[in-house]
Amino acid sequence: MKYIYILIIATMTLFANDFDLAVEDYEKKSYIKALNTFYILAKKGDAQAQYNVGLIYANGQGVKQDLAQAEDWYEKAAKQDNALAQYNLAKLYHEEGKKDAKAYQKAKYWYEKAVSNQVLLAYNNLGMLYLEGLGVEKNQEKAFALFEKAANQGDASAQINIAILYAWGTKLSNDKLKAYVNLKKALESGKSEASEYMDMLCKESAWVCKN
Repeated sequence: MKYIYILIIATMTLFANDFDLAVEDYEKKSYIKALNTFYILAKKGDAQAQYNVGLIYANGQGVKQDLAQAEDWYEKAAKQDNALAQYNLAKLYHEEGKKDAKAYQKAKYWYEKAVSNQVLLAYNNLGMLYLEGLGVEKNQEKAFALFEKAANQGDASAQINIAILYAWGTKLSNDKLKAYVNLKKALESGKSEASEYMDMLCKESAWVCKN
């Protein structure tokens, strides 16, 4: 599972100079030095620094990977409406759900926060919770709506998911052509896993693939 999401961006705060220096250290792969500076700023309440501390712990950069620490710092930043922290925190809870089903509810909560802040990848992941009934009641219509929004904005994973529902969804109007169009877009974006579904679609409905 990948925990990195979006590169670190400097913010305009009273500690901007220190923050910028920490970003430079991070980019030079001087992770411990960067972490020490981010940590000081994070303890003072800087949400972006809190996010960065979480990011470093999540990825084990210069330190032993510690998802509990990452979760703690992401949550501090997420509560200050840091969109990327909200998304990464939701991803951690989503993964935890495999061992503790209650974590899916927390994942849903933070995905919804990230969606409200227009984090594109959050739409698809929230849609998966609804599609699979994880932490929520199964709702294919809600999943479809979330996949559609993300797919229309170029999210290749969502394009695959919306295509699957268009082609084989049980509660939605069948549209093989739209399934083909979305799978083609996903393939053009480099999502090789779309080829499996494209093969299935073309085998079942060869006419679609002749367009």
